Amino acid sequence: MRCIIAFSLLLIIGCVQPKEETMADKRKITFMSLDPGHFHAALIHKSMYPHVDSTVYVFAPPGDELKDYLGRIDSYNSHPQNPTAWKIEAYVGTDFLDKMISQKPGNVMVVAGKNDQKIDYIMAAIQNGIHVYADKPLVINREGYGKLREAFVLAAQKDLLLYDIMTERFEIGSMLQRELSMNPEVFGELVEGTLEEPAITKESVHHFYKQVSGKPLVRPDWFFDVRKQGEGLVDVTTHLVDLIQWAAFPEQTLDTADVQMLSAKRWPTPLSIEQFQQVTGKTAFPEYLKNDLQGDTLQVFGNGELHYTLRGKHAKVSVTWDFQAPEGGGDTHFSIMRGSKAELIIRQGTEQAFKPTLYIRLLEGQEKALEDAIRIAMQTRYPGLDLEKLSNGEHQILIPDEYHVGHEAHFAQVTEKFLEYFLEGKMPAWEVPNMLVKYHTTTRALELAGNHP
Repeated sequence: MRCIIAFSLLLIIGCVQPKEETMADKRKITFMSLDPGHFHAALIHKSMYPHVDSTVYVFAPPGDELKDYLGRIDSYNSHPQNPTAWKIEAYVGTDFLDKMISQKPGNVMVVAGKNDQKIDYIMAAIQNGIHVYADKPLVINREGYGKLREAFVLAAQKDLLLYDIMTERFEIGSMLQRELSMNPEVFGELVEGTLEEPAITKESVHHFYKQVSGKPLVRPDWFFDVRKQGEGLVDVTTHLVDLIQWAAFPEQTLDTADVQMLSAKRWPTPLSIEQFQQVTGKTAFPEYLKNDLQGDTLQVFGNGELHYTLRGKHAKVSVTWDFQAPEGGGDTHFSIMRGSKAELIIRQGTEQAFKPTLYIRLLEGQEKALEDAIRIAMQTRYPGLDLEKLSNGEHQILIPDEYHVGHEAHFAQVTEKFLEYFLEGKMPAWEVPNMLVKYHTTTRALELAGNHP
């Protein structure tokens, strides 16, 4: 039976019908969005893609999160510049997972939100022959990690892709830092480092209240339940641990035995009821958060720090959540890679106008090698790059504004990479093992720090 549901702003909303796949459909990608509880689910639709059907099949429970998702896609469709042309067919009901499995109108499940349930959604999709394109984190505890290992085994048996959305690999500062670290004339080799002075450090600061697509972000109240969203040690750190693996051991296959956890800690960000209302629109803390209150203040364990070694190289990861960024600012990233010949430093503060900026501190005076790397070798891939020597002796890479595309644009870039893998029918050999190493690292850190009560 087909039913039509009235929903403001969108033209096509309905109960979807199953369709038979033909041989011609094998390389055609059709997205099914399952329970889109996080705004990242909509951000991948800010662009259109070749080989992707313009109809998105949505399976979700009723509520504000679905309305927000649909409203965002409608805003992309009606944007005055480069509007998209997505059509939405939605099944709305509490049995949304069962309906997606039984009807299966698409071949790729997109899932973002409710991180405690995500691995069960992933396993259900894989068991039923559906590829998975999922927002991070895939899992938020050791139990979930065990299920993830099983999901990857089953996905390999069924020739399915299971891939997480690592947007930060497409940030220009991180890309240039990685490329320079692979230049032995400039960087030398990554040092082993120490606990006090790690070989590689990744730190980020995020904010509960911020703008997304030009509008204040409204977060669901469950976002502040770390049992559902995940603590800081297993959420944002997923990106940072991924960047360490990706930069320090590019395109190399890692193993969980390569990880030695040294220490981990966690601490809360206090949130007043006024701040909670500002970011959620809710006038009171829900009952399930009452145990997280200290007096009248919600304690959100979004902050964490971990120290570990990866193949003997010391690494530090730190994530902090503040309520709101300073005027003109946003989420920030700091990183340093220490080589035997140079240190590569990413800063993103007021001085950098909150744009990730790469600095090089030469240890052996190899300026000619650095100039050749920037002005000759890297110019072919990134035209317009330049180099400036600063008064403190560091060098700054001058990055044209066109490369600072912003966090939202990275979703299209990583989606294009996933689609490339889909069309090739496989991912690079290192991707799956390294995803397992990544989630082993984050969930082991949470275990070491002590789970939320």
